[in-house]
Amino acid sequence: MSYEPIQDYGIIGDLNTAALVSRKGSIDWLCLPRFDSPSVFAALLDDEKGGRFRISSPADGITYKQFYWPDTNVLVTRLLAPSGVGEITDFMPVPEGEDDPEKHRLVRIVGATRGSMKFRAECRPAFNYARDPHALKLVAGGAAFRSDTLNMKLVTKSELANDGNGGVISEFELAAGESRAFVLQCAKPGEETQWPPEEDEAKQWFEDTVRYWREWLSHCTYTGRWREMVNRSALVLKLLTYKPTGAIVAAPTCSLPESIGGERNWDYRYTWVRDAAFTLYALMRIGFTQEAANFMTWIEARCHEMAPDGTLQIMYGIGGEHDLNEETLKHLEGYCGSSPVRVGNGASGQHQLDIYGELLDSIYLYNKYGSPISYELWQDVCRLLDWVCLHWKEKDHGIWEVRGEPQDFVYSKVMCWVALDRGLRLAGKRSFPGDLDTWAKNRDGIYEEVQKSGWNEKRQAFTQFFGGDSLDAANLILPLVFFISPTDPRMLKTLEAIRKAPEQGGLVSDSMVYRYNAQSHIDGLEGGEGSFNMCSFWLVEALTRAARRDRRLLEEARLLFEKMLGYANHLGLYSEQTGDCGEALGNFPQALTHLAMISAAYNLDRAYGDGEAEWPGLEGKSS
Repeated sequence: MSYEPIQDYGIIGDLNTAALVSRKGSIDWLCLPRFDSPSVFAALLDDEKGGRFRISSPADGITYKQFYWPDTNVLVTRLLAPSGVGEITDFMPVPEGEDDPEKHRLVRIVGATRGSMKFRAECRPAFNYARDPHALKLVAGGAAFRSDTLNMKLVTKSELANDGNGGVISEFELAAGESRAFVLQCAKPGEETQWPPEEDEAKQWFEDTVRYWREWLSHCTYTGRWREMVNRSALVLKLLTYKPTGAIVAAPTCSLPESIGGERNWDYRYTWVRDAAFTLYALMRIGFTQEAANFMTWIEARCHEMAPDGTLQIMYGIGGEHDLNEETLKHLEGYCGSSPVRVGNGASGQHQLDIYGELLDSIYLYNKYGSPISYELWQDVCRLLDWVCLHWKEKDHGIWEVRGEPQDFVYSKVMCWVALDRGLRLAGKRSFPGDLDTWAKNRDGIYEEVQKSGWNEKRQAFTQFFGGDSLDAANLILPLVFFISPTDPRMLKTLEAIRKAPEQGGLVSDSMVYRYNAQSHIDGLEGGEGSFNMCSFWLVEALTRAARRDRRLLEEARLLFEKMLGYANHLGLYSEQTGDCGEALGNFPQALTHLAMISAAYNLDRAYGDGEAEWPGLEGKSS
């Protein structure tokens, strides 16, 4: 079996971890019991050694289709053959109460809906990123897999056979109306598999899981255009949430390449501080205040753990872990031969100034639209603002986490301005004490410096870093955070420059936006990358806000948005990037892309509304 295209996958999960299911019914990625645990299925990163759980049919002429059970994260894979129609229903029940490894279940219900169909189930785990050997024991009602780091059991009424390679196989035929369940779950050390569930037990889990997702989605307040896509993005964001702490992973995968065969392969199974503002904004905008509160609790805990010098890491583990040591797995070939395969993330130790702006923006937003922040958190905020005043003039690695030389990135300076601006607003609204004069002086100094050194008169645009002439899609955020008016001539000129084709010095190819010119080697890496989906939605929102002066920009924004919807996969999911041929690249699905899609949809819909709601720039993200 060769590698499936990244865009041919769906996702299921239980708010602790997630699995990717291919259009052809193969689970090729699953880490247990957490998102950031070592993998048990990793065929995505090594087709031969990675391990998978595949259910297929030996029949000829199979056509595959996938869809989600309406308003849920229950995935259905349909197999259409000359002899009949079969379905595989995949889901992970969301455990209640305290975390228990045994409650992490992957349920696969196989059935025939028309005619009859032969099926073949193959389950071959590869523990600890395919580094740990395991023992297999066939028992009544299933099989036990034991390794030094994790034990699992597969429970089914189907007869299982040893495949001779550490896995099991089962071949069976079902007539219309018949079904068969397979349940894979973590097991306690030394536990035998003596638990054959009845078919109606798996069906009860199905009903409970459908009910859970529909009840959760019922809290969504978005009723505008593109409601189906907004709902799907909300469901994705919930799936990427680690329930015990409220943290949201950037993506559930690691080392999916930004270009096939390239080295830009990173581990995204962690939580970035900069995601905070985007996450809180998107969730609160569409009614999910409890999720925003849970995430805010995680953010506040990180503030209490800041370094003695008053700094934060740019990212943390989903449980708040600080050590994210990067490691190369040389025994795995990588997706379609794209190496190295990396786990952990060395960028966690980088100097990135922008995170303080995103953090303060998220705290400000939550204080305004969620609940008032505590005095203890305000004390941490004061330390952060004092640190920003002392260090904003330094060079850093920027939002894109370049592994080249640090620069005076315009986006980083602007977000330092945001940090001080939101701190001052918070102090004013809550009458909090602080060194307001120093904060205001530095805020104004940053503003003047960006206008002077970040603006390139020749390019007629804000550039990527002071003194440079290359563009950066991150600057599309400038009007969204109120650094500059969306109709300011300098911002309109920057929009004009970015919207040009790459061969003309711009960053846009049709509707797709590149985050920067990768050929400039500013990031210290070889090779290129695809367009950045989040940035494409940022362009939509920037044009929407600028349209207050020129309504033609609103029509352009809508067209770009509709085109971007066409680049989602068959299930409405987005990867981090899109390649030249429309293929998905990078880790999948990516939270930030879905957050940006929600924000763009919300504001574009408002712009087409009536009265005062017509122009989203009147309120914006942080007013």
